[in-house]
Amino acid sequence: MDLNLTHLDENDRPKMVDVGSKEPTKRVAVASGIIKMSQEAFNTVVNNKAKKGPVLQTAVIAAIQGTKKTPELIPMCHPLLLTGIDCDIEELPELPGFKLYVTAKLNGKTGVEMEALTGVSIGLLTIYDMVKAIDKGMQILNIQLESKEGGKSGNYQRQ
Repeated sequence: MDLNLTHLDENDRPKMVDVGSKEPTKRVAVASGIIKMSQEAFNTVVNNKAKKGPVLQTAVIAAIQGTKKTPELIPMCHPLLLTGIDCDIEELPELPGFKLYVTAKLNGKTGVEMEALTGVSIGLLTIYDMVKAIDKGMQILNIQLESKEGGKSGNYQRQ
């Protein structure tokens, strides 16, 4: 494993990696995260009774927006021409809570892992924001990369 930090130059100053000479390839990243909440908050969301509007639909829109705005939020991320963003929310009544998945896709010179992870984070924060009047003790958990395809480092699948 290469332990050289690619975001530092020869003088240990921060830099954005130059991907100009790389060939574009198809790249896909899937990330997920969970929000755990009270039964009352969960019921409010699934029954579409939140005062701020449709929570899950708004979270999906926020996740898409967060995915697209990643390079504005994370300093060393390249602006990317994303070709697709898919979001899926799974109800977890036994928790109670929800699991949000974001898939980011592109044909490009650098990966989309950070975009998928940022989308999940923003989507889950949106759920928190919309339901916090009912449950301020919600927990956002396990934001993680599930899989990635393409690029020099190859494919990855969480076990």
